[in-house]
Amino acid sequence: MSKDRNLVLVVDDDPGMLRSVQRLLRQHAYEPVVFSSAQAFKSHTDFEKAVCVILDINLNDGSGIELRHGLKAAGVSTPVIYITGNEDPAVRRAALDSGCVAFLNKPFSAQSLIEPLKKASAGRS
Repeated sequence: MSKDRNLVLVVDDDPGMLRSVQRLLRQHAYEPVVFSSAQAFKSHTDFEKAVCVILDINLNDGSGIELRHGLKAAGVSTPVIYITGNEDPAVRRAALDSGCVAFLNKPFSAQSLIEPLKKASAGRS
């Protein structure tokens, strides 16, 4: 995996969560690019190098699921991992229907995030 192939885009409006995911990714040799809002993420255009997008579902200014639909509409096929504190089965179903490599309820273990990430990276290289 070359240096620029392990970028991971992380979208979460909880600064603590962003920091811990960022730390975890760095420990596993990934390069996190963090966004603290749906709006900030929407202005990102370079998905070529990203191995995965980690999306919080409930953002202050939007929905991770809507962001995922936006990516699909734009022809972006980067794998998505959803993270959420939302236990609603309908939300989970909508997330899974939108296509994702993993759906994690917060709090989640490091292992449960890194495993699907490794699979996603392997599929992208």
